[in-house]
Amino acid sequence: MKNKAMPKKFDGKSTKPGGGGRFAMVEAAAKKSGASNPAAVAASIGQKKYGKAGMAKMAAAGRKRASKK
Repeated sequence: MKNKAMPKKFDGKSTKPGGGGRFAMVEAAAKKSGASNPAAVAASIGQKKYGKAGMAKMAAAGRKRASKK
């Protein structure tokens, strides 16, 4: 992704850190580029930026939000 203005939502997800929207955007870009496993590409980029513990914390927050629905 280049330095473009990010939308406030992507596929119904917030683009704030931990909201899932940034992950979905990276995953969509990787899929468009022909990656065989776009979720793995997005996860590796996130782990590089936020670290393993940071990604685990965001994933736990996402699971918690999903269980409330």
